[in-house]
Amino acid sequence: MGSMKSQQRWGGLLVNGGLLLLVLTWTIPTFGLFVSSFRSREAIQSSGWWNIFPHRAFETVEVINPADLGLDATGPMVIDGVETNFEELRETGITTPDGKYYRWVGNRRIGRIEVQEESWTVDWDFSLENYRQVLSGKEFEYERPDGTVEVIPGDDFVSAFLNSLAVAVPATVIPILVAAFAAYGFAWMRFPGRRLLFIMVVALLVVPLQIALVPILKDFRTLAINGTFLAMWLAHTGFGLPLATYLLFNYISQLPRETLESAFIDGASHFTVFRRLILPLSVPALASFAIFQFLWVWNDYLVALIFLGGNPETKVITQRLADIIGSRGNDWHLLTAGAFLTMLLPLIVFFGLQRFFVRGLLAGSVKG
Repeated sequence: MGSMKSQQRWGGLLVNGGLLLLVLTWTIPTFGLFVSSFRSREAIQSSGWWNIFPHRAFETVEVINPADLGLDATGPMVIDGVETNFEELRETGITTPDGKYYRWVGNRRIGRIEVQEESWTVDWDFSLENYRQVLSGKEFEYERPDGTVEVIPGDDFVSAFLNSLAVAVPATVIPILVAAFAAYGFAWMRFPGRRLLFIMVVALLVVPLQIALVPILKDFRTLAINGTFLAMWLAHTGFGLPLATYLLFNYISQLPRETLESAFIDGASHFTVFRRLILPLSVPALASFAIFQFLWVWNDYLVALIFLGGNPETKVITQRLADIIGSRGNDWHLLTAGAFLTMLLPLIVFFGLQRFFVRGLLAGSVKG
């Protein structure tokens, strides 16, 4: 008995430890992205986000003119008992026995020596400038450390955010409604070819969407709808319908038969049963697929690139984020702010519907 309890205890510790490790694996990078989005360009390029925690680092405490110490950059030099030369002092610097760090900044003729000491410090230099630049289409003046001013165009994520919303919401609602009708028909209606049609729908799950892009693009160009939101709605509806129909069929087919038969006896039509009974009872399954579909559409880049193209007026948020990477790959301060804005709405949708998530995924897995 004691051995069984010990095994259960160790099993629980392993499971909880694995879950904790998995949570940390996902949470720590997300937290780092969030912190970096509020840091300046210089801070991101010179140090990691973890410097917001107390740590030991070298800070400049004094700037010395080499002439005041009688140092000659053309020959050997001695600083606090440490022999060195110009090349070593400028490239790597030296550390004296008392813990001070000396480094030459500049050239042989015009230069200075910075004296640094190691001490406990934190980097809490946060600002909202990254978000202002990402969210606004206006130009920003950026002052470099040397005093020069650089004019940087804004990224205007607001229009891209609204475009993504205009694509994601209809591309989530339309396939769910169509799939709900189809799932009800396959589950509770009898018509010729029902099994064959359902097998064909399920078979579409194994067809990669990439092989359908070119034929669909040709059809959309013939219909003159390529480059519009309608093309995105139709494409995502077609790609999402097989899985949506399969998941909703598993749920709807397990609903109590007695409830539906009572409605039919009372004279209810199929549409009335679907609207009054099926939809309210299928909320968990509908919400769980809505999470999946919304995340797929919101984070989609390939389909948007194919069917929307490069028109700035219709670019979605993933395309604008790719523009930041492509045009200014070194501006990590903007990339982190844009990435976190991209994550914000999907997180809200997921946490808002998470109570339906597990119930919808387990639908139809057990009977009775």
